[in-house]
Amino acid sequence: MKTIVSSKGQIVLPADIRQRDGIKPGQQFEVTRVDRGEYRLTRSDPAPNEGLTDWLLACPEKGYFVPIRSESTDTL
Repeated sequence: MKTIVSSKGQIVLPADIRQRDGIKPGQQFEVTRVDRGEYRLTRSDPAPNEGLTDWLLACPEKGYFVPIRSESTDTL
């Protein structure tokens, strides 16, 4: 498959590839230069539970989930 680099340096992944691999907007990728004219694109997996706190705080039941203060465990 071919794609074109935009004037902003962006490359569009063809829809067929995005659908087959479940690529969603906002997902991050690592670009590695293998050799002149050859590059590797690797999807970066988000950290486990990344965004969970924001999702819980956006709960429609306002005030149900609230951040709590906790003691540091650095001295244990």
